[in-house]
Amino acid sequence: MSLAPAAGLEDPATLADVLRLAGSPGFDRIQDQIRRTGGCSDPIHLRGATVTRDRATGHVLHAYDTDNEPGGRLRIACGNRRASRCPACAWTYAGDTYHLIRAGLVGDPAKGTPPTIRNHPRVFATLTAPSFGPVHNRPGTRPCRCGIRHAEDAPELGTPLDPDTYDYAGAVLWNNHASDLWRYFTIYLRREIAKRAGLTQKEAHAQSRVAFGKVAEYQKRGAVHFHAVIRFDGPDGPDSPPPAWATLDLLTDAIHAAAARVAVDIPPAGDQPARTLAWGTQLDVRTIRAFGDGEDITEQAVASYVAKYATKAAETTGTVDRRIGNKEALTLLDVPEHPRRLIETCLDLHALYPDRKLRDWAHMLGFRGHFSTKSRRYSTTLGALRQTRADYRATQQREALGLPAPDAPEATTLTLAHWTYAGHGHSPGESWLAGNIRRDIQLNRETAREALQDQPDWEERAA
Repeated sequence: MSLAPAAGLEDPATLADVLRLAGSPGFDRIQDQIRRTGGCSDPIHLRGATVTRDRATGHVLHAYDTDNEPGGRLRIACGNRRASRCPACAWTYAGDTYHLIRAGLVGDPAKGTPPTIRNHPRVFATLTAPSFGPVHNRPGTRPCRCGIRHAEDAPELGTPLDPDTYDYAGAVLWNNHASDLWRYFTIYLRREIAKRAGLTQKEAHAQSRVAFGKVAEYQKRGAVHFHAVIRFDGPDGPDSPPPAWATLDLLTDAIHAAAARVAVDIPPAGDQPARTLAWGTQLDVRTIRAFGDGEDITEQAVASYVAKYATKAAETTGTVDRRIGNKEALTLLDVPEHPRRLIETCLDLHALYPDRKLRDWAHMLGFRGHFSTKSRRYSTTLGALRQTRADYRATQQREALGLPAPDAPEATTLTLAHWTYAGHGHSPGESWLAGNIRRDIQLNRETAREALQDQPDWEERAA
């Protein structure tokens, strides 16, 4: 790698540390470790050793000890899904989410879904929060209520027209109960499906299943909303076709009816009145097309959209991506006024609703749920995808060392390992190096993907 002056080396401390690294005897191995993490921004450091022995003879077939590594430690990827924390690991997480959602749309036997699910009724639904007060927005070709036509990146978008009358308490309490609203929605959806099919819930359950995969996203105003793929399956899940009555129209009507029924009551507390939380009126349900046909809601578009937002959180609204201990920290962190007031409201309401843990989730503007969830039979799991990747790398390592696979008939090996935590993160120079490695890896992958997409056309022309 060239160490000529480049972007990010304007800081003298960073430049000095890069030069120190370049002159160190373990520089090549440090580069290799960082590359193996994908350019992780905050790697975990481990100390330890592994020994692989022949069970019969006790002969050592392979041994590894971090004492032989630069600094006496091994770096592994942090695995953080937040793009604001680690772009490299978030990129991997987004890729896994993409394949998970796509497998539930186009089918992938290796991921638990047959190709026939393309014939199942499927929709892409967006459920939003209600209004907590008018905000600056871009309503089509019309000017905002303030009389200004805001630019797409205008900082005032999503902020209240009148902050003093905006229902900040309602906004953070709605975020805090959003997962409960979704849970009740899934319950009512099955009831509404049975009602429209003219069946009891037990009969409807015996004939069909409803599968979903969803992701949470923050609107500019700081309110969470959910995007969900909702799919009709047969009685045996994705492996069986849905009954004739399980149509797109029935599913769409049931979604609207279920969303309208959801209500979560909050009792009064202190100076806060009793509230009934519900979904907003902006409910969007669109059919997912198996192929383009001029539609923009295609399988590819949906999977890409969900994956994009799986790595983002409340920091997209101007808040921070870690917990905040007190209001004074908001000034030091230079949090903009609107998210600052939402965070302050969380801290103020914590004493009134201690079971809701609003202080712990103030940096998330009250939301405490999972960003990406799915039903059991939608498709594979993120854990299974990670395990497949780990198994692949382990197989590569065994082949390179000439060791038999653990499940091979001739396998007679025993591996013993011991690891301890030794810290995390990078020095300034290592951080610069990791950023460059991450960008190189992503560029190479994007180039390879574009070449793969162009390959069928090239073969057709060659033929």
